[in-house]
Amino acid sequence: MARTALSANPSNPRLLRAALLLLLLVAAGRRAAGAPLANELRCQCLQTLQGIHLKNIQSVEVKRPGPHCDQTEVIATLKNGQKACLNPASPMAKKIIEKILNRETTN
Repeated sequence: MARTALSANPSNPRLLRAALLLLLLVAAGRRAAGAPLANELRCQCLQTLQGIHLKNIQSVEVKRPGPHCDQTEVIATLKNGQKACLNPASPMAKKIIEKILNRETTN
């Protein structure tokens, strides 16, 4: 009986390490496939584009700075369904923001 306990003992740390590694990989995989960035308290736009041709834009959303992000974010939904972040300091994005703000004040 002591012999089986000794032979099983060296494999326990390996089994434990393998089980912990598997748990970490599963947790990381779930995190990677988790909730979209819109529900998280951080900026959505990690990279921005200087501009996109206007004919490719379906809609534009301007997110003002707040507790989730300290900068203005301009998110364009393209006609192919993709989303792209525009640089709010670019001339094109400034014109888009101006038009949106003008629409808000007239409504």
